[in-house]
Amino acid sequence: MRVVVQRVSQASVVIDNKKVAAIKNGLLVLLGIINEDTQEDIDWLCKKIINLRIFPDENNVMNISLLDAGGDVILVSQFTLHASTKKGNRPSYIKAAKPDIAIPIYEAFLKTLQLELGKSIQTGQFGADMKVQLINDGPVTIIIDSKSKA
Repeated sequence: MRVVVQRVSQASVVIDNKKVAAIKNGLLVLLGIINEDTQEDIDWLCKKIINLRIFPDENNVMNISLLDAGGDVILVSQFTLHASTKKGNRPSYIKAAKPDIAIPIYEAFLKTLQLELGKSIQTGQFGADMKVQLINDGPVTIIIDSKSKA
């Protein structure tokens, strides 16, 4: 399981010209799922995301977590995070889980992240053509892979 975590001052998701999610300060989390992902990956990543100390404290030092900052989250599924570009110029997405596997894992991730954060999280729509807009604050962008915990 791979995530791209972006600290944002605002973010939104638009599907078919309709805004389906919008936040001010918080995180935009892009989530890529592979077949081997389990609840263990979900639990580890959710704890990591909400406890990342990437928000500024009173001295403008990145020392505050999402949990402490009271920020919001938009979660967006993104199979392209598992693209392989080793051969040729057309990425291969063979490692990305197919919807029948990915959707239940995505839903479990959403539920776990909401429980850990203690509030609802906004989302895109799995498999939809989404327009994601954001103002990356910092910029701060962190890539985390649950298979690379060490």
